[in-house]
Amino acid sequence: MIRCIHNGIVINGMSKSDTKGAVLIENGIIADVFTEARFEQKTFGPDVEVIDAKGNYILPGLIDTHIHGFKGHGTDECTTEGILQMSKDLAQYGVTAFNPTMYPAPLEEMEETCKKIVAAMGKEEGAHIMGIHLEGPFISPDKLGVQKPDTVQKPNIQVMERLIKASDGHIVNMTVAPELSGMRELALYCIDKEIVLQAGHTNAKYENMLEGIQVGILHSTHFFNAMSQLHHRNPGAVGAVLIHPEMSCEIIADGVHVHPSLFKLLRADKSSDQIVLVTDALTPTVQKGEHLFANGEEVEFVDGCFHRKEDGVIAGSALTLKKGVKNMVDFGFSVADAVKFATANPARIMHYSKKGILAPSYDGDVVVMDKKFSVKLVVLKNETIVKNKLEEK
Repeated sequence: MIRCIHNGIVINGMSKSDTKGAVLIENGIIADVFTEARFEQKTFGPDVEVIDAKGNYILPGLIDTHIHGFKGHGTDECTTEGILQMSKDLAQYGVTAFNPTMYPAPLEEMEETCKKIVAAMGKEEGAHIMGIHLEGPFISPDKLGVQKPDTVQKPNIQVMERLIKASDGHIVNMTVAPELSGMRELALYCIDKEIVLQAGHTNAKYENMLEGIQVGILHSTHFFNAMSQLHHRNPGAVGAVLIHPEMSCEIIADGVHVHPSLFKLLRADKSSDQIVLVTDALTPTVQKGEHLFANGEEVEFVDGCFHRKEDGVIAGSALTLKKGVKNMVDFGFSVADAVKFATANPARIMHYSKKGILAPSYDGDVVVMDKKFSVKLVVLKNETIVKNKLEEK
């Protein structure tokens, strides 16, 4: 199949250009990207489906590398069918690839969840499952957030081997605390397995972070949250991420997890190549109902995010990635950079070399959004159109 989406502002994930143009997709792969003037000079045969973007943004598909669940389905009480439904639902919101994220749990339970996620891979009818993100179990008991204390443990290569085996080698990224005893050996083992390590849920001193950087812990989980804070005598994890340009960082842009004014610091200090927009969304995100659960506990939506009903502690995000992109623009970033944070950057950092950019030879995951970042069209690499509001009058 050949499709040409034209008459839109092409935000390609790389440059800051916002030229009106067209994207040509052949057999699920981007074949060409060109200006609208060149489109008007072309003659397409009947075998080409031409789609008018009507002046809206044409973007790469969004990529969420840290998400627990969506619309009632996810890695909580995980089923293969639930992960596949999560894939369908995410695609409706412009997400074309994601890493299902697992909380720490007893080892046998984590192994079973890994197997259920892997069983869904290759069967998606929506967003592509790139692989698994483990948010633990090798994290600090002092920075748990709402993680359960009895599920975290010290670094253990034998445990890691079991998780890799259960996932059939599909663990893409893992959150770890660099200060834990034995982390150096575990990190070297994981880097050899091409697992992206992220500093998070950590009480690391600045020196611990430097040691982590030395062994390849170069990404960070939900920056500013659940990590040792900046202090003038100990820069901690936050300081290390800000000071060292090689460190990249996830950010939850819901305006609750991180104060909007701190995005000014982020914009001034971190390169636009080193920021990754994530949702960290919990299973009940956009789900209707009175009794909502995440990680086995009842939560409620209050003041923009989920709180544990028992004590009001923030349990996690209710953010959608398209809303996150909009918020980043509202916080002062350019449209091009905000899109980059949710497309090209996560693809590059997670080593998915053919995703996240609108350029020839890249995967044909394309999204059309209006200027308010409402999704109008979603085209997947498998050539499926999962949403098309452009034809609505």
